Amino acid sequence: MTSVVIGEDDLLLRQGLESVLTRGGFTVIASVGSADELIAAVDARPPDLVVTDIRMPPNHADDGLVAAARIRAKYPDVAVVVLSQYVQRRYATELLADQSERVGYLLKQRISDLDDFLGSLHTVVDGGTAIDPEVVEVMVNRARLVDGQLARLTPRQIEVLALIAEGRSNASIAARLVVSEKAVVQHTSHIYDALGIPVDANDHRRVLAVVRYLAQ
Repeated sequence: MTSVVIGEDDLLLRQGLESVLTRGGFTVIASVGSADELIAAVDARPPDLVVTDIRMPPNHADDGLVAAARIRAKYPDVAVVVLSQYVQRRYATELLADQSERVGYLLKQRISDLDDFLGSLHTVVDGGTAIDPEVVEVMVNRARLVDGQLARLTPRQIEVLALIAEGRSNASIAARLVVSEKAVVQHTSHIYDALGIPVDANDHRRVLAVVRYLAQ
């Protein structure tokens, strides 16, 4: 089973995460309430996955994000998903700065959709990327203000871009939008043309390239 360490200072939410992940087939090997404890727990027994809040003690700022970055640097094979109550483009940019694989940035409200939340965690553990669609929307809107190229993206292409950033396959996107896979491929091609990003054989690298571009 996939082992996980949880970092969350809110006791009720931490216990809720433990319950959700356990029922979802994960093995919770540690559940802590501060960034220092999170790093210590991972050092003691590196898990397959770390799920952590961004704002945590001791400083109640971005301590969880800093801890996640340290963990990713020291244990590159450990998947990391950070949770945030609000959309913070800077946090997503910092999290994605050095490595595209096994990383996710999700809003806490996504936890209420258990299937989607657990699916995102599995995507990250399997080597993928999961970025909350609201974060992608913020990136897109900001990028539109500074780059006329993005203004050429249609609303449908924006939807496709958001789903790509969630780590979804073409088949999954087609099912979600009720279109053919061929249409998804065409939309994706237009997106990359607009962004000036060459199509790569690795879907996760393509996701990172899009998100990085939008975060500039």
